[in-house]
Amino acid sequence: MSFPLLTATAALPAIGAVATAAVPAARRNAAKLLALVVSLGTLALAITVLVRFDPDGDRYQLTESHSWIKEFGVRYDLGVDGIAVALIALTALLIPFIILAGWHDADPMETGSRRWRPTQGFFALILAVEAMVILSFEATDVFLFYIFFEAMLIPMYFLIGGFGDRAHEHGEEAASTQRSYAAVKFLLYNLVGGLIMLAAVIGLYVVAGNFSLQEIAQARANGTLDMATDTERWLFLGFFFAFAVKAPLWPLHTWLPNAMGEATAPVAVLITAVVDKVGTFAMLRFCLQLFPEASKWATPAILVLALISIIYGALLAVGQRDIKRLVAYASISHFGFIIMGIFAMTSQGQSGATLYMVNHGISTAALMLVAGFLISRRGSRLIADYGGVQKVAPVLAGTFLIGGLATLSLPGLAPFVSEFLVLVGTFTRYPVVGIIATFGIVLAALYTLVLYQRTMTGPVKPQVSAMPDLRVRELVVVAPLVVLLIFLGVYPKPLTDIVNPAVKQTLSDVQKKDPQPEVEEAK
Repeated sequence: MSFPLLTATAALPAIGAVATAAVPAARRNAAKLLALVVSLGTLALAITVLVRFDPDGDRYQLTESHSWIKEFGVRYDLGVDGIAVALIALTALLIPFIILAGWHDADPMETGSRRWRPTQGFFALILAVEAMVILSFEATDVFLFYIFFEAMLIPMYFLIGGFGDRAHEHGEEAASTQRSYAAVKFLLYNLVGGLIMLAAVIGLYVVAGNFSLQEIAQARANGTLDMATDTERWLFLGFFFAFAVKAPLWPLHTWLPNAMGEATAPVAVLITAVVDKVGTFAMLRFCLQLFPEASKWATPAILVLALISIIYGALLAVGQRDIKRLVAYASISHFGFIIMGIFAMTSQGQSGATLYMVNHGISTAALMLVAGFLISRRGSRLIADYGGVQKVAPVLAGTFLIGGLATLSLPGLAPFVSEFLVLVGTFTRYPVVGIIATFGIVLAALYTLVLYQRTMTGPVKPQVSAMPDLRVRELVVVAPLVVLLIFLGVYPKPLTDIVNPAVKQTLSDVQKKDPQPEVEEAK
C-alpha cells in the first residue's frame, strides 16, 4: 500500500494544531516554534506532491479512496489535478510567512485586559485552517468537500473575533465591538451560503445516487446520467451561491472588508490569499464538471456580476481612508477578474484565472503583510496618519511599493501574466466584457499609486519620524514573496505547465473550444 501523501499533507497541520494548543501557557515561544516547524513540514510535503505530480498523466493523481459512511455512499476520496496542486503549494507556502508575520500578534497584553489572548490558540487555529483548506483542494467526494468547506469557518471566526487588529482609531472598546461584528458577519454570510449548498448536495445525491465527483462527471459525459434542465440549474445555483459568497463576488462580498479590516494583517492574508481561493477553485472543480449545461446557461449573468465586482471594488478602493480596507476592496476587484476568466470558457481565460489565484495570493500577502508591519509601528490604519515613510524606512517603503505594483499588475511582476491571459481569453469570446474590464486596470493604478504617494512620499510626519525599518524577521517574511513575484512575472512556465492540462480537461467537460480568430481573405 503506497504512502498516503495527500492525507499526510493535510493531517500534519491538523495534528500540529492540536499539539500547539496543548503547549503549556507559560511556554508561548515553544508553541510558536512548534507551529512554524509544522508549517515548514507541511510545505515539504506539498513540494513532494508538486514534484510527484505528472502534468501529462491522469487527470486525478495520488488518489486515495476508502469507504466512510457506507449507508449513504460517502467515501474518503482524495485526488489532485494541476489546479489543486498549484493551490495546495500556494497554501503551504504562505502559512509559514503568516506565522512569522504574526509572531507577536497574539502575545498577552497587560494583566486584566479584556484583550488578553492565548498565544497557543492563535497559532493552533492557523494550522487548523491550513489543514481544512488543503483537504478542500484534495477532496473528490462532494460530501467530504462540503464538510471541510464549512468546518474552516469555525477557526476563522475565532481568528477574526478573538485576535483582531490592535490598531483602532476609537479605542479598545470600539475595536472589540467591531471585531465581534466582523466575525459574526463573516460567519453568517458563509453559513447561509453553506446551508444552501447543503440542500444542493442532498439534491445531487438524490439525482446521482452517490457523492463521487469523478463518477458523476463521467456519467454526465457518457450520457448515463441525464439531469432535467431545471434540476441541473437549481443544483448549480445552490453550489455557485456558496462559492460566490466565499469568493467573494458582488453583491455577496460585504463581509470581506469588515473581516480584513478588523483581523490582524496575517489573518487578513489567510482570509483573502488562502480561504477565499476555495470558492473560485470550487467553481472550476464542481460547478463546471458537475453542471456543464447550467454553467453555460448562467455565464452571461455571472460575467455581469464579475464586471461589477471589478469596477465596483476598484472604485471603492480609490475612496478608502483605511489601508487594510483598501486592500480588501482591491481583492474584490481581483476576484472579479478570476471569476470572469473562469466563465469566459476559454483556455487562456481559465489558465489566467488559475494563475491569478496563485499570483494574487502572493502579491496580496506581500502588500498586506508589509502594511501590517507599517500599521504596527504607527498604531493606525488611516492613510492620513502617514507621510514621508520612505525617508525614514526605505526598505519598508520599497517592499510596500513592489507589493503595490504587483497589485496593479505591472509588467514583469507575476499578476501581470494572469491578468493579461484573463483579458485576452475573455476578449476572444466576449469582447465587450473584456473592454469594460480593462477599466479595472486603470483604477488599480490609481488606488495603488495614490496609496503609496500619501503614505510614503512627501514631508515626514512627526509621528513617523522615528519609525524603524524592517527587522530581520520581517525581511525573512517579505523577501521570498518579492523574489517569487519577480520570478513568476518573468518566467511563469513552470506554473502554466502544471495547470494547462487541467484547464483543457475542464473545457472539455463543458464542451467548449477556444474561438477561432477571424482572418480576412486577401482580395
